[in-house]
Amino acid sequence: MQRRLCMASIVLWLVTLAAGGWLFVKGWTTTGSDGRVEILLAPVERDQILAEMRQLLKAVDGVVRGLGESQPDLQAMQGAARAAGMDMAADVEPAIMAKLPLPFKQMGMSIHSDMDALADAIARQETPQQILRRVSSMTARCTACHDMYRLAADR
Repeated sequence: MQRRLCMASIVLWLVTLAAGGWLFVKGWTTTGSDGRVEILLAPVERDQILAEMRQLLKAVDGVVRGLGESQPDLQAMQGAARAAGMDMAADVEPAIMAKLPLPFKQMGMSIHSDMDALADAIARQETPQQILRRVSSMTARCTACHDMYRLAADR
């Protein structure tokens, strides 16, 4: 009897582990009417992710605006980029992260990491062309992500 109970516990543990791994990779998703992957979120979760995306866009805008100036404010540019770095990603709720598919999480984390690298590049006074190449690489991933995913209200 104890052996059966032990085996049942192990099987249940493995099933739970497999389900958790599957959810970590797939997230809470469905296929949308436009062919993109819809990530199913509660309205407050959707609002939080959209606010983070707006913050990222504001950071990019701050850097690009600085590049357009004859005397760029490097401190402001660096601050804009750093504000959207990994520190910004650190306070995302685990419940939201669990709902996001793995490629979405990977792209998001790479953008936050690249914002820190961009801030470092600005501090090193890389040329405007080098900075624009960095920004272009990031915005290419943003558009790819928006082409692949859609944030939907949980049904």
